[in-house]
Amino acid sequence: MLDKAEERKQQKGEGAKKRRHPANDGDGGEKRKKKNGGEEGEKGGKKRLDAQSVGYYRRVGERLSEGFEDNEEREMFVENVLTEVKGKATLVAMDRTGSITLQHLFPLSSPEQVGEVLAELGGESGSEFKAVCCDRCGGHVVESAIRQASRWMESSQKDPSLTPEGEEEEESCGLLEIQVLSLSQVVINNSAEFVKHVHGSHVVRTLLHVLAGCLGPPRTESRPGGKERNVAPQLKDFEIPTSFWYELKSLTESMMENVNLSVTDAVASAVFQTMLTVCHRKRPKLCKQLLRRIMEFLTSRSAAPGVSPLLVFLKDQASSHLIEIIIQLSHKSILRDLYKNHLKGQLVDLAIHPIANFPIQRLTAALAKHKLFLRLFDELVQGVEAILAAGHMGVIVQLAESCAESEEKQQELMQCLLHAFHCAEPGSRHVSCLPLFMSLLTYEVYYHSDTADGNTQTEVPLTSICYHGSRLVQALAKFKERSLLLSSLRTLSPANLLTLAADPAGSHVLQALITTSSDKGRGKILKRLEGQYVQMACSRLGSRVLEAIWHSASISQRQSIAQELVPSESQLRSDQFARHVWAKFALSHFVHRRAHWQEIQTGESKKRKLFSDILE
Repeated sequence: MLDKAEERKQQKGEGAKKRRHPANDGDGGEKRKKKNGGEEGEKGGKKRLDAQSVGYYRRVGERLSEGFEDNEEREMFVENVLTEVKGKATLVAMDRTGSITLQHLFPLSSPEQVGEVLAELGGESGSEFKAVCCDRCGGHVVESAIRQASRWMESSQKDPSLTPEGEEEEESCGLLEIQVLSLSQVVINNSAEFVKHVHGSHVVRTLLHVLAGCLGPPRTESRPGGKERNVAPQLKDFEIPTSFWYELKSLTESMMENVNLSVTDAVASAVFQTMLTVCHRKRPKLCKQLLRRIMEFLTSRSAAPGVSPLLVFLKDQASSHLIEIIIQLSHKSILRDLYKNHLKGQLVDLAIHPIANFPIQRLTAALAKHKLFLRLFDELVQGVEAILAAGHMGVIVQLAESCAESEEKQQELMQCLLHAFHCAEPGSRHVSCLPLFMSLLTYEVYYHSDTADGNTQTEVPLTSICYHGSRLVQALAKFKERSLLLSSLRTLSPANLLTLAADPAGSHVLQALITTSSDKGRGKILKRLEGQYVQMACSRLGSRVLEAIWHSASISQRQSIAQELVPSESQLRSDQFARHVWAKFALSHFVHRRAHWQEIQTGESKKRKLFSDILE
């Protein structure tokens, strides 16, 4: 039924009659229903789709993954499947196979068709939405359906010269709009239950995005990799009907009536974070009001005499995430009040707390552009060693990044770090700072030395470069005065420099330090790298560093690099990484048409200098 080409052709020839599920073909369907004891089986008191229907929706899903030859074929297929769904949409949505199939079907359906399915799921008054939304499978279906509201204008965009038929299409899009509003009303009437329900809360979060007019990738497409979780999803804006503008205000008002849940329940906290994020993006005035009201609630709770209630919330898993979002989105007056009236004198204690240190990182980042940063710095810098001992390097890294951004307190932080890593005194230890910072080890631990004098006679191989150490040095490389780092880099042996270039964390350090140096300073470092360029070019990470060096290098420096690479032509051209270096550096031209190569490099150098002058 699903994939016979002959049947498709026959149907097209007969005026595109609808294909029907065998279970609905006249008497045969009725007999089957009686034989199977009803269309849907029951298990544990919950109605379920029968095995035959589950098989049908599995085949539908397989057919959808194959794609369609043309729009007519796709539209006919979608219409026939939705005909099968009609009358049992709730059962299909709450079945795992049926849920997945509907999620794939909705983007191919018209807004009117999606609206019809939603209308059946919600019932006449919309009261049935609650059960579907709070179901593990049904919630995904409702999310997918309301996401299609972003397409409500697609018909008019495809054909600006729409006829009265187009007006009819707009009305059909209105059916989906009505159902989104109906769902919103159900959420408003049951907001306390929705925002803390493990499945229903996701529907509320998607509803907030839709009503605001911005969507991220579907939840079903997210992958469980660690990197994916840490990256904020890219939101795409779309036009919304006027009704959504007012409905978002109503929905946020109902949620604010249950603001207490945002600090006691982790699921509800995530919903409030979404509310603030989308409002900040699309309704900044509304966001300011919400931020102020949430902060008033948080600071009005009872706590021990003389202790701010925020200190309790900052140390709580659920509420600390919400406070992080508040700090990121707040304007100057809220940040000033937050510091002066609640956090002043408590920053070091919070920075060494396993949970509260994350909001402190957000606060350090948010204050970088304000004068208040100076006071925050003076307080935090007193506890740098304690924070390092606690292992909360994120706080130290953010402090360095904020110093770089604000261009304040840079010298003080550098001196503080030298003392913390025991390389401030005697002065001969200064040249050891780079490997110490990158490995986050003190001088004695790194060099296995208990002596008080600072001179180390042996070169220690770089073996313990860590992520946060790399980020710290990258932040310090943005400081106005970075001579200590560059001096330390120039003392590394060529073997250690090669290790640095090929290390996942270290390669970023080497690239940052070389590319931000002056021509003279870069030349000194490149002098130390001589003899290592071929090995760098044949390394996955080293080749990227070499390309970055090339783009920032002078003509004479490029010529020196090219002269070292050219004799190893066969090795470079056969290596999976180095062959790209050979091509990008135009080394074939360097060998056979030196004058032309020189002309190309000179032109690129002038262009780079021109853009640099413009940006400055």
